[in-house]
Amino acid sequence: MKNITYDAIVVGTGISGGWAAKELCEKGLKTLVLERGRDVKHIIDYEDMKAPWELEHRGRITQEDRRISPVQSGVYNYNEVSKKFFVNDLDQPYEQVKPFEWARGYQVGGRSLLWGRQCYRRSEIDFEANAKDGHGVDWPIRYKDIAPWYDYVEPFVGISGQREGIPHLPDGIYQPPMEMNCVEKMVAERVKKAYAGQRLIIHGRTANHTRQIGTRGPCQFRSKCESGCSYGGYFSTNSATLPAAAATGNMTLRPFSVVREIIYDKEKRRAKGVRVIDSETMEVHEYFAKIIFLNASTLNTTAILLNSVSDAFPEGLGNSSGQIGHNLMDMPYGMGASGTYEGFKDRYTFGNRPTGIFVPRFRNISKETERTDYVRGFTYQGGAGKGRVGSADGIGVGLKEALTASTDWNMSITAWGEHLPYYDNKVTLHKEKKDKFGMPLLVIDCTFRENEKALGNDAMNSAAEILERGGLKNIKTYDRGKIPGSCIHETGTARMGKDPKTSVLNKWNQMHDVTNLFITDGSSVCSSGCTPGPSITYMALTARAVDYATKEMKKGNLR
Repeated sequence: MKNITYDAIVVGTGISGGWAAKELCEKGLKTLVLERGRDVKHIIDYEDMKAPWELEHRGRITQEDRRISPVQSGVYNYNEVSKKFFVNDLDQPYEQVKPFEWARGYQVGGRSLLWGRQCYRRSEIDFEANAKDGHGVDWPIRYKDIAPWYDYVEPFVGISGQREGIPHLPDGIYQPPMEMNCVEKMVAERVKKAYAGQRLIIHGRTANHTRQIGTRGPCQFRSKCESGCSYGGYFSTNSATLPAAAATGNMTLRPFSVVREIIYDKEKRRAKGVRVIDSETMEVHEYFAKIIFLNASTLNTTAILLNSVSDAFPEGLGNSSGQIGHNLMDMPYGMGASGTYEGFKDRYTFGNRPTGIFVPRFRNISKETERTDYVRGFTYQGGAGKGRVGSADGIGVGLKEALTASTDWNMSITAWGEHLPYYDNKVTLHKEKKDKFGMPLLVIDCTFRENEKALGNDAMNSAAEILERGGLKNIKTYDRGKIPGSCIHETGTARMGKDPKTSVLNKWNQMHDVTNLFITDGSSVCSSGCTPGPSITYMALTARAVDYATKEMKKGNLR
């Protein structure tokens, strides 16, 4: 028992799991960190230093890639190098009642090696939304509860951005922003003037560093983030939180460990450990601890809970409310507009900036901005660029000059919207089909509805209006028809709440039914919000929950 008992166990090594490991270890707890996939060593296991001509397919994906990973290969940053950080869909199947794209990365670091790195704080308008319009349950916390923890995690994460003083988009602690290019600056000025400051174009806030943090960064503007970054130019579990946890001497990292279930002690009414399948040997192991942080990412966390059945919890561990697996949300996105600008012909961009511009929410934030056809709101990401012609006729010097000629400037903005928490958007376990580890397949049943469609239509048309006011021409709208899962912001299936009858977790991300179990990944949230980059919120929630859990342990309240 001494060899397999720890103070704490963390399940998962993604964004929130890495933070749980760091915080628990730095507070002196001997912590076992479990990852279902292989180990990935920072720098050692990256291929970001390879030039395009050193890659067999010049970075492109093959028909075989599409065959074995029909879902993963559709993700925006899946390529010849990054594909090793995505799962094989045929090897890791799931069932779709309605189309749902589930992007997954099973390795140490999880999707922190693949995330979009946008970081925006949630505001009071986000935490009050459910209570105000009646969708979902009220958040048990408000902005003031989490604001100090945003302050705590942001300097370590390293976020470049600029303070803007927008009430519904709280400012944070930032490194200098990545500069807008000439067209973006011009459009931003025109939009601000045209809307009297009610609609703004600001710098994107991203966990790409413009200043060095210890041995990390700054960003080299190479646009190779999905390959892993040997410079540590962006925040990831592998570059930041796990090295910090390891430095304490308190962390034991165990990859190739598929958590099958949480072991529940009915007499003591607590989670006493986890049952793990070694993915290389298929042997089953059990590990025990005083507290457990379940951070396997939204859908895998849900699968583990639903698979953890006992006499006390026949419908899944901690599921007395019946809410586990329900209220699944993503974010509707892909609606927007683009246009051209004929000026600045003598100007060009340099480097590959890993972020663009951001348009904060401007709908349903006051009586003046209230809509009658939908609730909540949307934001935009986007940017301007100037490409090359790319193809031409001729030979010799004429061909070379034609190929290096530049096109006009183009600018686009694309919307990210809010997905309401519907009870019957859900995940369940298949009653018959199992994966190679003998665990039931996850069945996903999720869709966007009328509110999301109305919101998306407004977002598309508003994008065109903004670009027109910004001085662009030849404006075209688009809706890319993205389905749930495409945004990779799945949330809500083990939500927080004030009432144990309608929620799974309390305001400390602590399970109502099992008080030594904490969940701080995306499954814990009550609403999706409309700002991209929810990971910074998971980081803040994790640090907050660990602080609470360790204090409760010292008081003897968690045994």
